[in-house]
Amino acid sequence: MSDDDISIDEKRVYGAKTGTTAVFVATGAGLARVEISDDLVGEFGLAHRGGVHDVAGADGNLALAGEDDVRLGTGDTFRPTGFGDATAVGWHDDALHAAGDDRVLRFDPDGDPTVGDMDDPAPGSWTTTAEVGEVRAIVDDMVAGAEGLFRLDGDRLGLADVRDVAPAGPLAATGDGLYYLGNGWMDALAGDFRAVAAAPDGRAHAATPDGLYARSPASEGYDEAAWVETDLPVAGHVVDVAYGPEATYAVTAEGTVLANAGDGWRDRSLGLPGARRLAVPGVSLE
Repeated sequence: MSDDDISIDEKRVYGAKTGTTAVFVATGAGLARVEISDDLVGEFGLAHRGGVHDVAGADGNLALAGEDDVRLGTGDTFRPTGFGDATAVGWHDDALHAAGDDRVLRFDPDGDPTVGDMDDPAPGSWTTTAEVGEVRAIVDDMVAGAEGLFRLDGDRLGLADVRDVAPAGPLAATGDGLYYLGNGWMDALAGDFRAVAAAPDGRAHAATPDGLYARSPASEGYDEAAWVETDLPVAGHVVDVAYGPEATYAVTAEGTVLANAGDGWRDRSLGLPGARRLAVPGVSLE
């Protein structure tokens, strides 16, 4: 099946398929759902239309930070929450958090917010937990922001100009380098890092506009010697990486999704520019 066989305007792909993993990509055109089997990037379509800044999944539920609102759903339709324009969303202990207007807020649902009429707002309310300035990412209980790295309650953890964070390291991507937490924040790699990800099993990746770095499986730490630049089959700037039990997924700003199940990267262009983040909501790595 070629890319020309799929109309982004007319075709939508819903529902889990046997032997496939659903990966969701936040783009300037909307939220794309991509079906991946091992490292074969297959069918895709728009699950939600309209610009999406961020997407995060937990226990099969999805939240997206849209240009109009934060929305909740399970992968096919999404309910508004009344938040408004958001820069980031994330889950911690099954609670949804979002950022906008220099604040971090927690959504307190009234019942199951994913069940009901999808045209109506999800029942619940937002409560401010911290005011930390511009927020770039929320991952578990950590907030990456222009003014540093924070907890969800606003407790500052250090650094500056933080673009992304991976609690499994912990690792932080900043404007002047990649850092890991040891005896304080330690230098890993110098450079303009935009994205970082890490899994409990030791997999880790970090990206600059010019390259993607992977942590060597033989490494026992996260210092400079642990990282190897990765050869990708396509040009482009990797903006996010996520993990499944058997594969690693990545997306470039140009809208190319990549998957690696151990035999190298395979890729497919979505034809959706302005890709920003990706999520794998139906997968647990614990």
